[in-house]
Amino acid sequence: MAKIYRFKGKTQEELEQMNLEEFSNLLTSRERRALRRGLTRVEKKLLENVRNFKGKDKLIRTHARDMVIVPEMIGAKLGIHNGHEFVMVVIDPGMLGHRLGEFSQTRKKVTHSAPGLGATRSSKFVPLK
Repeated sequence: MAKIYRFKGKTQEELEQMNLEEFSNLLTSRERRALRRGLTRVEKKLLENVRNFKGKDKLIRTHARDMVIVPEMIGAKLGIHNGHEFVMVVIDPGMLGHRLGEFSQTRKKVTHSAPGLGATRSSKFVPLK
């Protein structure tokens, strides 16, 4: 038997039937406040694009990293800008209530290698190859 995903006791079908105000009552206070203040022009455009291209296999690119993920967006393929490139993210039910920017990291993991030539006194004995 397949496990049914539930968000705060509600199934995915129940969540999709809710309007934004009802859904915001299930969220934390920060996300609830963001939704109650209303969506920005960019966020409204993104939600409109998600509605239009949801069933199609189209990547929707956006800079709206502070948009709260709502049930309408489940299954959408988004390209979220991280300051350098668009990171492709497919929205699943576990992402509800989070912000888009949480899934597109802006910083890479720092990887250090051997010290550069002349970095220390001992580095002059490090072979170049």
